[in-house]
Amino acid sequence: MVKVKWLGHACFEIKGETVTIVTDPHDGTSLNIPRPKAEADIVLVSHTHFDHMDGIKFVKRPDAEEIVAKTGEMEIKGVKIKGIKSYHDKSMGRQRGENVIYVFEVDGVRFCHLGDLGHILTDEQVREIGEVDVLLIPVGGTFTIDAREASEIIEMLKPKIVIPMHYKIKGLNLPISGVEEFIADKKNVEKISGSEVEITKENLPGETKIIVLSI
Repeated sequence: MVKVKWLGHACFEIKGETVTIVTDPHDGTSLNIPRPKAEADIVLVSHTHFDHMDGIKFVKRPDAEEIVAKTGEMEIKGVKIKGIKSYHDKSMGRQRGENVIYVFEVDGVRFCHLGDLGHILTDEQVREIGEVDVLLIPVGGTFTIDAREASEIIEMLKPKIVIPMHYKIKGLNLPISGVEEFIADKKNVEKISGSEVEITKENLPGETKIIVLSI
């Protein structure tokens, strides 16, 4: 069983039986949302903007491995991780730089964290990502893909579970959209009145399910 906890923005704690991974930790204060708290064995950072890495010190164990915008295949603390090059915008990084998509597996569940993806995936990127059980996808637009583009990428990747991220929540001081536009025309949507969901390989849904977490 894997516990997935949303810590706001693009930050998640993904806790397996023997390893805990945290993605893109913000510091809370800069975004005017709660500061993340976790004890990660591995911290994955998709790119070096403040709202995706300034909270590293709040979420890691003393011996944690920090993987910052690193592409290629690697094995860290027994976890196979693949970093795939992408961009933060639609002009191959000329506006906002590069972004790394991370694919990794925890307790048999294959995750894909898209970071601050700013464009539709290429066919090659889709092949590199491969099969996805849980897709963590930005939907707020402005700095990333928007609701329509996120929907298109979901059709490309066909994940079992989609968890939206990087959208407007109470207090957040960035000019991005909320999650409502993304889920408005979707079926099989579950809104959870909490920040955490438990996932097992055996209980993955047969058709794509969208899980909206809250903090």
